Amino acid sequence: MYRIAVMPGDGTGPEVVREGLKVLEAAAAKTGVKYELTNYDLGGERYLRTGEILPESVLNE
Repeated sequence: MYRIAVMPGDGTGPEVVREGLKVLEAAAAKTGVKYELTNYDLGGERYLRTGEILPESVLNE
């Protein structure tokens, strides 16, 4: 099982990541590869909301 961190970020990041995840899902379905996604709210928008660039909780994972 693969553990994959998903960090869409800002700007076009969310759209690009969303399409990339579709490709990952299709490839995994064909090959039988198993994976687990963990989404992280990181990027400039998060910084503007919280004042944190990279929370300690993310580093601990």
